[in-house]
Amino acid sequence: MNVPKTATSQLERAEKHALEVPTDLSQEAVTEISKALRQLLADVFTLYLKTKNFHWHMTGRHFRDYHLLLDEHSEQIFAMSDDIAERARKLGASTLHSISEISRNQRLQDNNEEFVAPQDMMAELTNDNQHLTQFLRAAHEICEEHKDVATASMIEVWIDQTERRTWFLSETQREF
Repeated sequence: MNVPKTATSQLERAEKHALEVPTDLSQEAVTEISKALRQLLADVFTLYLKTKNFHWHMTGRHFRDYHLLLDEHSEQIFAMSDDIAERARKLGASTLHSISEISRNQRLQDNNEEFVAPQDMMAELTNDNQHLTQFLRAAHEICEEHKDVATASMIEVWIDQTERRTWFLSETQREF
């Protein structure tokens, strides 16, 4: 069935209007902040899955401690995802829709190795959490530039959580 061009453009406008949310932020602010949130969300999903991967595949003499630590970390990371996505929606922007969108927006690297030594897992997660902190700080700057205090304050909490994970992970490496 062919839909006339006018009907298609009306449908597109109606769909776009359905996602709009009133905000006092400029369209430029919404665009820039939502782009930063989309990238953060992709990185959070990437870090979540890598943390769970390492949790599932942990081996060695510290298995129980590391297994539980990574489970705790993955729960905290996953909890960030809903807050990030809903913040983008509160601004009237859309958010990630699929795995392929995550792949296009992620900056952290996947780890598809069949086996990773425990010390390498912890080092990689330390590094990834440090990078996430940098990404969060950059997003915070964008929010400050546009006076989006709500998103900025959420990011401050995520920075604190991410720095704590980095600390805990880095402490596990002292014995290696």
